[in-house]
Amino acid sequence: MAEREPIAGFAIAAVREDGNWQCSTLDPSALTELDAALTELRKVRTSGAVLGLLAVDDEFFVVIRPSPSKISLLLSDAAAALDYDIAADVLDVLRVPTPGEDDDEVWSEGDLDILADFGLPADELEMIAAEIELYPDEQLQMIAQRCGFADALGEVLDQD
Repeated sequence: MAEREPIAGFAIAAVREDGNWQCSTLDPSALTELDAALTELRKVRTSGAVLGLLAVDDEFFVVIRPSPSKISLLLSDAAAALDYDIAADVLDVLRVPTPGEDDDEVWSEGDLDILADFGLPADELEMIAAEIELYPDEQLQMIAQRCGFADALGEVLDQD
């Protein structure tokens, strides 16, 4: 198997346990394919909620929320599936066709209610995902702010 080029960005696990948030970095392989991201998230031991936050190559972000019964996903830019395996993986799981080569619009796919129980309603999350003037790390920081874990996320990002 050929060695893949590393992808710029970050992969973070955000865990909420007993009302407190903690963030930690995931292996960079989580940026390359969804299975790798899920494997990394399953290594996180918690009785609370766990989120995967992936900022990929200054192009798009992915939010992953695994639970025992299902996996909720949000991809900020469906057209990213044309160039990135992880974005294509997300669309495959969501059963959404890959956009055509001539699609130049940015639109999100997935569960916009993925963070509603943490105080970020679907309409606000959709507005953050649609903000093309922001980089994915800035969008994820806005999400973290609204959900109450901006400080925990900032601490982890400052370490890198």
